[in-house]
Amino acid sequence: MPIIEVNGLRKVYGDRPVVDDVAFAVEEGEIFGILGPNGAGKTTTVECLGGLRVPDAGTVRVAGLDPRADRAELTRILGVQLQESELQEKLTVREALELYSAFYPDPADWRGLAERLGLTARLNARFGKLSGGQKQRLFIALALVGRPRVVILDELTTGLDPRARRDTWRLIEEVRDSGVTVVLVTHFMEEAQRLCDRIAVFKQGRVAALDTPDGLVRRSAGGTVISFAPSRSLSDEDLAGLPEAATIERRNGHLTVHGTDTTVNAVISLLARRQITAHQLRVTDSTLDDAFLELTEEQEH
Repeated sequence: MPIIEVNGLRKVYGDRPVVDDVAFAVEEGEIFGILGPNGAGKTTTVECLGGLRVPDAGTVRVAGLDPRADRAELTRILGVQLQESELQEKLTVREALELYSAFYPDPADWRGLAERLGLTARLNARFGKLSGGQKQRLFIALALVGRPRVVILDELTTGLDPRARRDTWRLIEEVRDSGVTVVLVTHFMEEAQRLCDRIAVFKQGRVAALDTPDGLVRRSAGGTVISFAPSRSLSDEDLAGLPEAATIERRNGHLTVHGTDTTVNAVISLLARRQITAHQLRVTDSTLDDAFLELTEEQEH
């Protein structure tokens, strides 16, 4: 049975549905990504998962628990790092970690978490004196200190520098490898591609697509592109025989062929048979960015 099940989820503010008939399931032990433009319903959805919002329709179950009716039980197995969080300004990092550890019967070693997240040198610093990135790392530690079965991370690495971001990615991979299920809301495509087993792309309050990162990329119309300047001309008849070639463009002595990996192999084989050298050869693939833009291009702002 999936550890998270969402069916027919709907949340309306005024007369505007922010989340509209959303359904998905998350398998235990996976990193499940949620992507979408601003206002697509991502944060509202995860707030319903965590029991922080009451759905207007539909059902949500986390490890078989209703986030509202079973809230006390759910808090023992669920960790949450929200997009926007605050603590009392005079609370030190050490005090926050000790306080949150006291909420759980078998907490993680908060000192180890602090060291892993680069907070050891700031243990006596007050929350109000922390930088944005340090606050973000503290909230990640607080989400993990209870040894949760499921953790929700909303904009995990916002405000972190590149080194801290990659260190945090490694930590989340270790968390997943320990058996924890991770729901990750992010705007960073590189982060989603590296970490997520599957991704739900939200658009205007609905799930526009749900697939693996590679599966979403394969849906992209961009495909694989090979461009080069041939040492001598290739005829249209030569190129017309290429398999799966979507389009062929000629410009300023350059050829650009849009297709698939099979198309690229066929172009290279054709050049070898004709003993043609490919100058300025470049092969590019569609990315998760391309797939995301195609899926969400009609999102209203």
